[in-house]
Amino acid sequence: MNKKIKKLPDSKGHFNGYGGRFVPETLMPALIELEQAYKKCKKDKGFLSELDLLQRTYIGRPTPLYFARMLTENLGGAKIYLKREDLCHTGAHKINNALAQALLAKKMGKTRLIAETGAGQHGVATATGAALVGLECEIYMGSEDMRRQSLNVFRMRLLGAKVTEVTTGSKTLKDAISESLRDWTTNVRNTHYILGTVFGPHPYPRMVRDFQSVIGIEARKQILKAEKKLPDCLIACVGGGSNSIGLFYAFLTSHVSPLMSYVRMIGVEAGGQGIESGLHAARFAGGSLGVFQGCKSYLLQDDDGNVLTTHSVSAGLDYASVGPEHCYMRDLKRIEYTYATDDEAMNAFELLSRTEGIIPALESAHAIAETVKVAPAMPKDSIIIVNLSGRGDKDVQEAARIKGITL
Repeated sequence: MNKKIKKLPDSKGHFNGYGGRFVPETLMPALIELEQAYKKCKKDKGFLSELDLLQRTYIGRPTPLYFARMLTENLGGAKIYLKREDLCHTGAHKINNALAQALLAKKMGKTRLIAETGAGQHGVATATGAALVGLECEIYMGSEDMRRQSLNVFRMRLLGAKVTEVTTGSKTLKDAISESLRDWTTNVRNTHYILGTVFGPHPYPRMVRDFQSVIGIEARKQILKAEKKLPDCLIACVGGGSNSIGLFYAFLTSHVSPLMSYVRMIGVEAGGQGIESGLHAARFAGGSLGVFQGCKSYLLQDDDGNVLTTHSVSAGLDYASVGPEHCYMRDLKRIEYTYATDDEAMNAFELLSRTEGIIPALESAHAIAETVKVAPAMPKDSIIIVNLSGRGDKDVQEAARIKGITL
């Protein structure tokens, strides 16, 4: 199974029956150009050397693997480590992919970057990458997300990006992605679209996964040094799925160790106000197979194929579909998928803040919520690594509003 996983996606971008490339003809040349440029850069020592230098001196990699002693003592059971992607420059794992794609766009001779954003972290990361390499930048963002993440809107504009409000549909991430695809279709010659997660038409799911896999590669080395053994369990939140596949991928493939197959992996979707309520973004719990925004995957849709409105306390998880590689891993039963509700995520948001002095992003709080459920039942010599995908500064005002507190 591991060798098969390592070879995916195939040349057409399929993860078994998922993924692919479902786009208008006008975008096909751009996707083929991107695929060829990415293949070339993967073998280009100059590109890889420049990216490695920026990862170390600009992003701040490797990020620490921190033993959360107080959280461990509070929950009992397994030892809990946090992979601190919240300490990346700009405050989240998003910069790993955005900066790499900005460099790639510069190599391709593009003069303009566009991106979509939900929680704002990918928008900030893209605006940062554009400023660094000297490209024009425009970010699409739903009205509801702009309200929830006003601080990040200001940061993007401060970094020189134009932030365009999307007022259609649910006014969240899926609508921002649709608007970005329309822009790209119109301006494909001079523009590169930095898609922020492991979704969309081929080669995005593979390319973003590869750029984010640095998370798991580092975590594996760090836990072996700290504990002299592999973790028993990995936990990460899943919106589109970039931070989770970034952590999991190094533990899936065969080149590391046969012992990898024994590492349990759990992806946590947004349960919102509960599956029965219909107000959630848990695609595996409440979705079905379909084609959406250039990709075949699980999504929330009605019987006629109309995409349903989603809900999550976390803007970054408030998305109707999920990356195709996650669907395949679910079929293989190699990764388990569950969900945390808004209330569980808010409780975890406060718990980590109180016990460790770390305010997590509301996205990451979903992973902490699952840790609260899993850790107490595990032996004290077992190990969990939780991917802390982003910091919670951006969510403090929204959390206060939800709790009825006026700042």
